[in-house]
Amino acid sequence: MQYVTKRTKNNDKLRVNSAVEPAAAIAALKKFKATKFDQTVNVCFHLGIDTAQADQALRGSLSLPKGIGKTKRVIAFCQSDVAPKALANGAVKAGADELVAEIEKGWMDFDVAIASPDMMRVVSKLGKVLGPKGLMPSPKAGTVTTNVPEAVKEYSAGKVEYRADKGGNVHAVIGKMSFKDNDLVENLEHFIRAIEKVRPATAKGIYIKKITVSGVMTPGVQIKYVNAAAAEE
Repeated sequence: MQYVTKRTKNNDKLRVNSAVEPAAAIAALKKFKATKFDQTVNVCFHLGIDTAQADQALRGSLSLPKGIGKTKRVIAFCQSDVAPKALANGAVKAGADELVAEIEKGWMDFDVAIASPDMMRVVSKLGKVLGPKGLMPSPKAGTVTTNVPEAVKEYSAGKVEYRADKGGNVHAVIGKMSFKDNDLVENLEHFIRAIEKVRPATAKGIYIKKITVSGVMTPGVQIKYVNAAAAEE
Protein backbone atom coordinates (compact mmCIF):
# COMPACT_ATOMS: atom_id res chain seq x y z
CA MET A 1 0.00 0.00 0.00
CA GLN A 2 1.40 3.35 -1.03
CA TYR A 3 1.75 5.92 1.74
CA VAL A 4 -0.01 9.12 0.67
CA THR A 5 0.84 12.35 2.49
CA LYS A 6 -1.23 15.51 2.72
CA ARG A 7 1.39 17.19 0.53
CA THR A 8 0.96 14.49 -2.13
CA LYS A 9 -2.81 14.92 -2.13
CA ASN A 10 -2.55 18.71 -2.43
CA ASN A 11 0.04 18.50 -5.21
CA ASP A 12 -1.99 15.91 -7.12
CA LYS A 13 -4.87 18.40 -7.28
CA LEU A 14 -2.52 20.93 -8.92
CA ARG A 15 -0.86 18.44 -11.27
CA VAL A 16 -0.56 19.65 -14.89
CA ASN A 17 -1.68 16.89 -17.24
CA SER A 18 -0.58 18.39 -20.55
CA ALA A 19 2.63 19.83 -21.99
CA VAL A 20 2.93 23.60 -21.51
CA GLU A 21 5.29 26.42 -22.47
CA PRO A 22 8.39 26.92 -20.27
CA ALA A 23 6.98 29.99 -18.50
CA ALA A 24 3.74 28.18 -17.67
CA ALA A 25 5.66 25.13 -16.46
CA ILE A 26 7.75 27.17 -14.03
CA ALA A 27 4.65 29.00 -12.81
CA ALA A 28 2.97 25.63 -12.21
CA LEU A 29 5.94 24.43 -10.10
CA LYS A 30 5.61 27.50 -7.89
CA LYS A 31 1.96 26.66 -7.18
CA PHE A 32 2.71 23.28 -5.63
CA LYS A 33 2.75 23.20 -1.84
CA ALA A 34 5.91 24.87 -0.54
CA THR A 35 8.48 23.08 1.60
CA LYS A 36 10.42 24.39 4.58
CA PHE A 37 13.59 24.33 2.47
CA ASP A 38 14.47 25.94 -0.84
CA GLN A 39 13.86 23.14 -3.32
CA THR A 40 16.26 22.49 -6.17
CA VAL A 41 14.58 22.67 -9.59
CA ASN A 42 15.59 19.95 -12.03
CA VAL A 43 15.15 19.34 -15.74
CA CYS A 44 15.03 15.91 -17.37
CA PHE A 45 15.43 15.33 -21.11
CA HIS A 46 14.40 12.02 -22.66
CA LEU A 47 16.49 11.77 -25.81
CA GLY A 48 16.32 9.54 -28.86
CA ILE A 49 19.93 8.41 -28.61
CA ASP A 50 21.72 5.09 -28.24
CA THR A 51 24.29 5.58 -25.50
CA ALA A 52 25.86 2.23 -26.39
CA GLN A 53 27.29 4.09 -29.40
CA ALA A 54 30.36 6.08 -28.33
CA ASP A 55 29.43 9.16 -30.36
CA GLN A 56 25.94 9.24 -28.83
CA ALA A 57 27.02 8.98 -25.18
CA LEU A 58 26.34 12.64 -24.46
CA ARG A 59 28.37 14.32 -21.78
CA GLY A 60 29.20 17.96 -21.28
CA SER A 61 28.95 21.03 -19.11
CA LEU A 62 27.61 24.55 -19.31
CA SER A 63 27.24 27.69 -17.24
CA LEU A 64 23.62 28.80 -16.91
CA PRO A 65 22.92 32.53 -17.29
CA LYS A 66 21.36 32.86 -13.82
CA GLY A 67 23.50 30.26 -12.02
CA ILE A 68 22.04 27.38 -10.01
CA GLY A 69 21.93 28.91 -6.55
CA LYS A 70 24.78 26.97 -5.00
CA THR A 71 28.53 26.65 -5.12
CA LYS A 72 30.55 23.46 -5.57
CA ARG A 73 33.64 22.19 -3.79
CA VAL A 74 36.32 21.86 -6.46
CA ILE A 75 39.78 20.29 -6.37
CA ALA A 76 42.49 20.75 -8.99
CA PHE A 77 45.18 18.37 -10.13
CA CYS A 78 47.87 20.65 -11.49
CA GLN A 79 51.55 21.61 -11.37
CA SER A 80 52.90 23.53 -8.36
CA ASP A 81 53.08 26.83 -10.26
CA VAL A 82 49.36 26.63 -11.17
CA ALA A 83 48.10 25.47 -7.75
CA PRO A 84 48.12 28.94 -6.10
CA LYS A 85 46.00 30.35 -8.95
CA ALA A 86 43.54 27.46 -8.66
CA LEU A 87 43.23 28.03 -4.92
CA ALA A 88 42.72 31.76 -5.48
CA ASN A 89 39.86 30.94 -7.88
CA GLY A 90 38.06 28.79 -5.32
CA ALA A 91 39.63 25.34 -5.27
CA VAL A 92 39.45 23.70 -1.84
CA LYS A 93 42.68 21.82 -2.60
CA ALA A 94 45.17 21.87 -5.49
CA GLY A 95 48.23 19.79 -6.20
CA ALA A 96 49.56 16.64 -7.82
CA ASP A 97 50.94 13.50 -6.19
CA GLU A 98 50.19 14.72 -2.67
CA LEU A 99 46.52 15.29 -3.58
CA VAL A 100 46.29 11.84 -5.16
CA ALA A 101 47.77 10.31 -2.01
CA GLU A 102 45.22 12.13 0.16
CA ILE A 103 42.32 10.78 -1.89
CA GLU A 104 43.80 7.27 -1.85
CA LYS A 105 43.69 7.50 1.96
CA GLY A 106 39.94 8.19 1.82
CA TRP A 107 39.48 11.97 1.61
CA MET A 108 36.53 12.71 -0.71
CA ASP A 109 35.15 16.05 0.48
CA PHE A 110 34.63 17.60 -2.96
CA ASP A 111 32.06 17.74 -5.77
CA VAL A 112 34.21 18.28 -8.89
CA ALA A 113 37.76 17.36 -9.87
CA ILE A 114 39.60 19.45 -12.46
CA ALA A 115 42.88 18.36 -14.05
CA SER A 116 45.36 19.67 -16.58
CA PRO A 117 46.12 17.21 -19.43
CA ASP A 118 49.64 16.54 -18.16
CA MET A 119 48.20 15.46 -14.79
CA MET A 120 46.01 12.67 -16.16
CA ARG A 121 48.89 10.21 -15.90
CA VAL A 122 48.88 10.85 -12.15
CA VAL A 123 45.09 11.04 -11.80
CA SER A 124 44.61 7.73 -13.64
CA LYS A 125 45.67 5.98 -10.42
CA LEU A 126 42.33 7.11 -8.95
CA GLY A 127 40.17 5.63 -11.69
CA LYS A 128 38.62 2.95 -9.47
CA VAL A 129 37.88 5.55 -6.77
CA LEU A 130 36.65 8.51 -8.80
CA GLY A 131 35.11 6.67 -11.77
CA PRO A 132 32.16 4.99 -9.98
CA LYS A 133 31.29 8.31 -8.31
CA GLY A 134 31.33 10.22 -11.60
CA LEU A 135 34.21 12.38 -10.38
CA MET A 136 36.93 11.37 -12.85
CA PRO A 137 38.12 14.41 -14.84
CA SER A 138 37.02 14.23 -18.48
CA PRO A 139 37.71 16.36 -21.58
CA LYS A 140 34.05 15.97 -22.66
CA ALA A 141 32.85 17.46 -19.39
CA GLY A 142 35.37 20.27 -19.54
CA THR A 143 37.13 19.06 -16.40
CA VAL A 144 40.37 18.26 -18.23
CA THR A 145 41.66 21.59 -19.47
CA THR A 146 44.80 23.61 -20.03
CA ASN A 147 43.19 26.52 -18.17
CA VAL A 148 42.72 24.98 -14.74
CA PRO A 149 42.17 28.25 -12.78
CA GLU A 150 39.36 29.34 -15.11
CA ALA A 151 37.67 25.92 -14.93
CA VAL A 152 37.92 26.00 -11.14
CA LYS A 153 36.27 29.42 -11.11
CA GLU A 154 33.39 28.28 -13.34
CA TYR A 155 32.69 25.04 -11.46
CA SER A 156 33.00 26.69 -8.05
CA ALA A 157 30.29 29.11 -9.14
CA GLY A 158 28.00 26.20 -10.02
CA LYS A 159 28.76 25.21 -13.61
CA VAL A 160 26.40 22.37 -14.55
CA GLU A 161 27.74 19.01 -15.69
CA TYR A 162 25.39 16.62 -17.51
CA ARG A 163 25.61 13.06 -18.75
CA ALA A 164 23.12 10.81 -20.55
CA ASP A 165 22.25 7.62 -18.69
CA LYS A 166 21.74 4.22 -20.36
CA GLY A 167 18.13 5.09 -21.14
CA GLY A 168 19.09 8.27 -22.97
CA ASN A 169 17.95 10.56 -20.14
CA VAL A 170 19.80 13.69 -19.10
CA HIS A 171 19.10 15.04 -15.60
CA ALA A 172 20.42 18.41 -14.41
CA VAL A 173 19.82 21.26 -11.98
CA ILE A 174 18.54 24.57 -13.37
CA GLY A 175 18.18 26.55 -10.14
CA LYS A 176 16.22 26.93 -6.92
CA MET A 177 12.51 27.38 -6.28
CA SER A 178 13.29 30.80 -4.77
CA PHE A 179 14.58 32.06 -8.12
CA LYS A 180 12.43 34.55 -9.99
CA ASP A 181 10.22 32.83 -12.57
CA ASN A 182 11.97 34.61 -15.45
CA ASP A 183 15.39 33.47 -14.22
CA LEU A 184 14.33 29.81 -14.11
CA VAL A 185 12.76 30.13 -17.56
CA GLU A 186 15.97 31.68 -18.93
CA ASN A 187 18.07 28.87 -17.47
CA LEU A 188 15.67 26.24 -18.81
CA GLU A 189 15.60 27.67 -22.33
CA HIS A 190 19.39 28.04 -22.32
CA PHE A 191 19.73 24.35 -21.40
CA ILE A 192 17.29 23.29 -24.11
CA ARG A 193 19.29 25.19 -26.75
CA ALA A 194 22.51 23.62 -25.45
CA ILE A 195 21.08 20.09 -25.75
CA GLU A 196 19.85 20.87 -29.27
CA LYS A 197 23.37 21.91 -30.30
CA VAL A 198 25.01 18.67 -29.14
CA ARG A 199 22.72 16.37 -31.13
CA PRO A 200 24.92 13.48 -32.38
CA ALA A 201 25.13 13.36 -36.17
CA THR A 202 24.31 9.63 -36.06
CA ALA A 203 21.13 10.01 -33.95
CA LYS A 204 18.10 9.00 -36.00
CA GLY A 205 14.44 9.95 -35.66
CA ILE A 206 13.13 12.26 -32.94
CA TYR A 207 16.01 13.61 -30.87
CA ILE A 208 14.33 15.40 -27.95
CA LYS A 209 11.33 13.20 -27.13
CA LYS A 210 10.29 14.75 -23.83
CA ILE A 211 11.35 17.50 -21.41
CA THR A 212 10.11 17.62 -17.82
CA VAL A 213 10.84 20.07 -14.99
CA SER A 214 10.23 19.38 -11.31
CA GLY A 215 11.15 20.41 -7.82
CA VAL A 216 12.69 17.91 -5.41
CA MET A 217 9.25 17.33 -3.85
CA THR A 218 6.83 18.23 -6.65
CA PRO A 219 5.26 16.34 -9.54
CA GLY A 220 6.90 16.86 -12.92
CA VAL A 221 5.56 19.32 -15.48
CA GLN A 222 6.11 18.50 -19.15
CA ILE A 223 7.45 21.21 -21.44
CA LYS A 224 5.79 21.80 -24.81
CA TYR A 225 8.77 21.43 -27.13
CA VAL A 226 9.31 22.44 -30.73
CA ASN A 227 12.84 22.35 -32.12
CA ALA A 228 13.87 25.98 -32.50
CA ALA A 229 15.86 25.38 -35.68
CA ALA A 230 13.02 23.40 -37.28
CA ALA A 231 10.50 26.09 -36.34
CA GLU A 232 12.49 28.69 -38.27
CA GLU A 233 12.56 26.65 -41.49
